[in-house]
Amino acid sequence: MNIPLASGLLLIRGNASFFLIGRAKEQFALPIETTDTEVFQGVRRGDLIVVSAPEGGEVEQARMLLELVRTYHSPLVVLPKGHPGSRRLRMVISAGPVIRPHSTILRGTHPEQDVICSSPEFDGVVFRAEGDGVEAEGLSRHVRIIPVP
Repeated sequence: MNIPLASGLLLIRGNASFFLIGRAKEQFALPIETTDTEVFQGVRRGDLIVVSAPEGGEVEQARMLLELVRTYHSPLVVLPKGHPGSRRLRMVISAGPVIRPHSTILRGTHPEQDVICSSPEFDGVVFRAEGDGVEAEGLSRHVRIIPVP
């Protein structure tokens, strides 16, 4: 399913969780900080920037997180596996042309930006930047798709 995105954001809401999706407005280097190193991932104009809220939460909080990366190019911090802070992360973010949600990923511990932590209701979904929209594969019928200005 191709969902037009134009200049706004897209909220994809399941029963208990959601994604907020935007597109990168410009090309930039996204810093990814780990305990051992710093790497930079190229983000191209039009790439997806996706916030996942596996337990739900406030959409405005997700919007702020999305804009911290999209507008201000804030670095992403990756925690080591087993870090106690991982369970306190309510929202996580990824950026790239294709993003695959998985419920088996521990929040905040995965530096690869083509995957993102999600609730089980979104396992098997794939988001792709496509034209002026978002191609969403594998969405179930119970999902609500809401444009956010």
